[in-house]
Amino acid sequence: MTDTTDLNDAVAATDTTVATAPAIHHTAFGDGTPIVLIHGYTVDHRVLLPLEPAFADRPGWRRLYLDLPGHGASPRLPGPTSAAALAEALSEWIEARVGGRPFAVVGQSFGGQLARAVTARFGEQVLGSALLVPVVRWGADRDLPEESVVERDEDLLARLPAADRDLFRYVMARHTGPSWELFQRYVRPGWEAHDRAAAAELEADFLLPHWPEHRAARHRGRHLLVTTRQDALVGWRDQLALLDHYPRMAAAVLDGVGHNPQVEAADTVRALVGRWLDALPR
Repeated sequence: MTDTTDLNDAVAATDTTVATAPAIHHTAFGDGTPIVLIHGYTVDHRVLLPLEPAFADRPGWRRLYLDLPGHGASPRLPGPTSAAALAEALSEWIEARVGGRPFAVVGQSFGGQLARAVTARFGEQVLGSALLVPVVRWGADRDLPEESVVERDEDLLARLPAADRDLFRYVMARHTGPSWELFQRYVRPGWEAHDRAAAAELEADFLLPHWPEHRAARHRGRHLLVTTRQDALVGWRDQLALLDHYPRMAAAVLDGVGHNPQVEAADTVRALVGRWLDALPR
């Protein structure tokens, strides 16, 4: 498949997902070095599609946007769903799809936790990772910001169905018409498609048994960490501890943005991801 540089084309191309290793579907663009993009909890690969324009002037990347088991077009796992089970299924998929070739990985939210596990497991085969608001701690252990909303349109919120309104307010920092349009395009479709039973199982077993970094050598590839001051789900302070484990990790803490910075602050995040891509060894 040729490189896709227009975001509208990228969204439309999600209808061409292809079955690969058991339980996982993916959508691919471009040719060259593989880069695996892993979305978060109860969404699907569409939440990461705003990153596509970062590749417009960077040929040579084979972008693999996957749907985790129980999300998007992928059926749930045959057994219980847990963070460890998803990490294992993902690793098996990468082994089948990528083989022994060097590759990079992008992970958002829960997908950031899985991206960390992939880096620990595949070691030097991983050129580097971009972690967007990655899960590090969960539940009462999270260090969350006191304020998570920077702009609110009360009339808009009053018109929304309750279920949509609650999720929208939770994952976006700006509760405005433009943010609602972005939410409907990139977040809501995956939310509607996910397997509710599998999600409930995952929520009960949401963290890996240990930090992936604690059982692996410090990874010296090029890494990027993007967090946001208004993230009501994972916060930003806990993520800074990752810097100790990745000597070549750059970090950015964005203001005025919630849990989907690649959606709410797409231009800024694309610029950061672009610089990260340029720094990766090829």
